[in-house]
Formats: sequence, C-alpha cells, structure tokens
Amino acid sequence: MTLSKSKNTKRFHFGLNRDSKSHRAGANTVTILSKDYDTTAGRGYSFQANEVPGTVTMTVKEAKALQGFLNKYLETEKS
Repeated sequence: MTLSKSKNTKRFHFGLNRDSKSHRAGANTVTILSKDYDTTAGRGYSFQANEVPGTVTMTVKEAKALQGFLNKYLETEKS
C-alpha cells in the first residue's frame, strides 16, 4: 500500500511517503522542509543550513524515534 501525506504550517512543510511493499531506499521517508521566515524581530526559529530552505529527510524508523522522544519530553502536565 502506498501512502503520501503532507502538512503545511507557516514555517514548515512536513511530508510522509510510505510504501509497505517496497524495500528500496527512499520508499519510506519523512521530510521536513523549512520555509523562508523573517526572524528579524527576534522571534521564531533559527535554521542553520548551507541552503535555504533547509531540508531534513529521515527514515520512518528514525521519525518514530523522534516521535517517541517528543511525546516523552513534550508531554503536557495533567491537572
């Protein structure tokens, strides 16, 4: 089964490509693409890359590790 999803925010484009039947390199990836963003007001983020926009591409396995890390440490406090 092939799946391709994306989400855009003001600062980033997130992409997911999955192919459950394919074992070729690049078939199962998560991509985060930074968008040009004005940081002159001292707000926002800083993205250090040789090219703008910068891109981070990782395997789905790596993305799941990142997800676990974020879920663990960005967990909201329960009241």
